[in-house]
Amino acid sequence: MRQRILASLLLLCCTPLSAQVYTYIDAEGNRVFTDKPRTSQAQRIELKPSPAVPISPPQPARLGIPAPPPQQLAEVAAPAYALLRILLPQVDASISHAGGEILVTVQSDPTLQEGHQYRVLLDGQPYGEPSRSAAIVLNNVDRGSHMLAVEIIDAAGKTLERTPAQPLHMQRISLAQKRRVNPCQKADYGVRPECPLKDKPVEPRKLLPFL
Repeated sequence: MRQRILASLLLLCCTPLSAQVYTYIDAEGNRVFTDKPRTSQAQRIELKPSPAVPISPPQPARLGIPAPPPQQLAEVAAPAYALLRILLPQVDASISHAGGEILVTVQSDPTLQEGHQYRVLLDGQPYGEPSRSAAIVLNNVDRGSHMLAVEIIDAAGKTLERTPAQPLHMQRISLAQKRRVNPCQKADYGVRPECPLKDKPVEPRKLLPFL
């Protein structure tokens, strides 16, 4: 009897989920499982769907595809930066400095990795030397409008991440403009750049009275 029940269960497992399965006790007292009941006393069995088993994609080695070289795997595993942005100057900022000086501050997440540096791009070209500092000073920037960007480079100079280029406007005050705003005094000549000694007025000579 046990063997008949096991055989019936095996038949049940092989039955499509869309089929209806019934069970009843036959004249000999045996429990019967079937999809075609022959008696009105057969009871329908509710079949639960089997849990889905995720199928892993075949590995390249099993498909005969050679595995990628270690160097390629190292490039894929290279640290990525989720964030890189310019804090200063702000987008479309107007900067006024006689020497054309601009302070650029950046933020990255994660922080700068070992062997990586920040590099400033002005109008698409590297400006100054790369630095690991998040605060970089640009000197002698020409007057006018420029496009500023910052990128992260590795030890080989390869670009790993780059910010979008943003506009800025350098307004360099000329020496003549500075003299008009703050006229040169006698003690300023030779001290202030806009007050060179050659422009110092000649002092009138004092004539001694004749005795």
